[in-house]
Amino acid sequence: MNAGAATRPMSGEERMLAACRCEPVDRTPVWFMRQAGRCLPQYRELRKRYGILEMARTPELCVQVTMMPVDLLGVDAAVMYADIMLPLQAMGVDFHIEPEVGPIIHNPIGTEADVDRLRVPEAEEATPYVFEAIRLLRRELAGRAALVGFSGSPFTLACYLIEGRPSRDYGRAKSLMYGRPDVWHALMEKLTETMIRYLRGQAEAGAQVLQLFDSWVGILGPEVYAELVLPYSKRIFEEVRGTGVPGIHFGTGAAALLELMAEAGPDVVSVDWRVPLDQAWDRIGHDKGVQGNLDPTVLLAPWEAVDRRARDVIRRAGGRPGHIFNLGHGVLAPTDPALLRELVQLVHHETERAAEVTAR
Repeated sequence: MNAGAATRPMSGEERMLAACRCEPVDRTPVWFMRQAGRCLPQYRELRKRYGILEMARTPELCVQVTMMPVDLLGVDAAVMYADIMLPLQAMGVDFHIEPEVGPIIHNPIGTEADVDRLRVPEAEEATPYVFEAIRLLRRELAGRAALVGFSGSPFTLACYLIEGRPSRDYGRAKSLMYGRPDVWHALMEKLTETMIRYLRGQAEAGAQVLQLFDSWVGILGPEVYAELVLPYSKRIFEEVRGTGVPGIHFGTGAAALLELMAEAGPDVVSVDWRVPLDQAWDRIGHDKGVQGNLDPTVLLAPWEAVDRRARDVIRRAGGRPGHIFNLGHGVLAPTDPALLRELVQLVHHETERAAEVTAR
């Protein structure tokens, strides 16, 4: 990977954690967002019997699904099978997950009184099942792969709470943000404190990496993001840093915001496919790691296309410590798991060979 590349074989856990800290690795770590999900036949069989939230709230089922890609694909990180909405129930938010649609909020937020009614629960009260699953997973993983916990960002969660469901333009959320900044800030304060408690609880239970999902941040321009979103993301990463657990910042469509997302204070910025990896890393700063950034739709094409695009991502990483190979977003349901497994092997083989050549 570079002149200081690790020469001894590393476990998946060691490889992932070293890359998060921009330390030398024996080969580039690989994992995929939504790897524990719809593309796996074993998961689809479970879904015939259990709902998404039922599985996420049952530690034994959560462990079973979270382990699937480690066993089947050989990835270096296991990401918790969970949903970003889970902590919100204890805040007083009534919702359900509609398959192929997403979260549906039964009573969307629209007024100051709505925000006032929201609670800021203690972490163990809100999601005890998540922390139990983390403890079980650490024993099950036994160092084979690092355990990635996560939460939604205050901004993305606020969008869902105000709109009531996924939206094309999040017009209701943005109009409240612009027109009632007092209500917006009150909502963001409560969401931020709840996510801080949730992420700290995950770290205390044994999560080894924490990713903040800001899925809808790409709908904002830099000035609005800096004023109305960045301060809250900063607070979260400051708290995550205090746990000693590395943090990853993820957003989509956020090409205009990369510098600001890096300013929020993560150890790693996750980059989607809309910006070449090398250019994104130059903008983020080489003192931070970068995660990404293969387009998930490439995996619906024949292997020759996957091979070519994956090698381009590896080439753009340039052997610099701190690269975590991932997709720019989640695995799509029609993806062939055999293709994912072959992609893991390709990245490991090619980056290990580069490390050996550099070490001579």
